[in-house]
Amino acid sequence: MAQRSSPDIPCKVPVLTICFLACVATGLELSVNNHATDFSLSTSLVSAISLSCLVQNSSQDEELLWYRGGGRVDLKDGNKVNVSNVCISPVTESDNGVTFTCRLARDKSVQVSVLLDVQFPPRLTGEEFLHIEEDKDVTLTCNAKSNPQAETAWYKNNTTLTLQQDRYQLYQTSEVFQLSIQKVQKSDNGTYTCVVKSSLGEARKDFHLRVEDKKPLFPKEAVIAAVVVVALTLLFGIVARKDKIFKV
Repeated sequence: MAQRSSPDIPCKVPVLTICFLACVATGLELSVNNHATDFSLSTSLVSAISLSCLVQNSSQDEELLWYRGGGRVDLKDGNKVNVSNVCISPVTESDNGVTFTCRLARDKSVQVSVLLDVQFPPRLTGEEFLHIEEDKDVTLTCNAKSNPQAETAWYKNNTTLTLQQDRYQLYQTSEVFQLSIQKVQKSDNGTYTCVVKSSLGEARKDFHLRVEDKKPLFPKEAVIAAVVVVALTLLFGIVARKDKIFKV
């Protein structure tokens, strides 16, 4: 089974040039799934796909190597000579954009690479309940991967959200969709929905926003306690002065 831990290292033009010259010099060629040159393989989230590497024009046994990105794939002894297969099982979202490369052991410039194009719909579920104080800022964040890349839209109470330029800001990457509201008001109360849609499907997430009253600078309890302290201080001061008058 192919390893999944190594980063992807794309094949560059100078390497392809060296590969071509080596093939001419040795007469050897490799093919992966009947492709003699680098290619892209489109797939969905299936249980497994197989890549088969074959040595062509060889007069002797040749050992083959497989790489996932820059990491070597462990192969069994019976799966290294003249023909070698790797199985990716299951195919997951993390395999998208990963390159698998078959190389000739004695001349690693002889190689064929496969770039995986794993297509999957956006995945976005759940809901959040947000309590925010009036006049503060809040950010609603949707994290959603998809291939092909998805488009996003925001709704408030099931109606397309009208963005107020001075208070609403949108931020978007291929995986993150954010809506920021500056200095929230009571009118911002409601349910906000992030809808992510691609040609393969649609997903959504609800944010229930509740704007609470702005808290006073000093808590009521602290104000009451301060008033009590002042009152008691004044009271004891008056009593003390009376005691002095009676003693005179």
